Amino acid sequence: MEPAARLSLDDVAFDAGPERRQLQDSINQVKRFIADNDSWIIEGCYADIIEAILADCDELIFLNPGVDVCIAHCRSRPWEPDKFSSKQEQDDYLANLLVWVRTYETRADEYGLHQHRALYESFDGKKRELNHPSEYSMV
Repeated sequence: MEPAARLSLDDVAFDAGPERRQLQDSINQVKRFIADNDSWIIEGCYADIIEAILADCDELIFLNPGVDVCIAHCRSRPWEPDKFSSKQEQDDYLANLLVWVRTYETRADEYGLHQHRALYESFDGKKRELNHPSEYSMV
């Protein structure tokens, strides 16, 4: 059995630059990915995109370790050359990222806990919420 194909929603939510693509364009690209792969894993915090593909999901896994764990992960992440031209550029962005993460529990947009919780609760299929990184190895 081949491993599941993987898609990061960051790859379909943005073109070059900070502005999001049109939502329907992102959804169409995700649906093509699903159609092209027998098994797949999609990750990302875009509730508006995930909502459009919930009917295609066999299982929904909500990684919800809490803000403090996410901040620690942001501070310790290695350089991501696919997103930043240098480690310095990534480090320069860290302060903005930490502000964004700290507002996770209070935001009402597609990136916030409120929308993620609503999606999770609305999903009728197999689902798991994992609240501690030690549980992630079970995925």
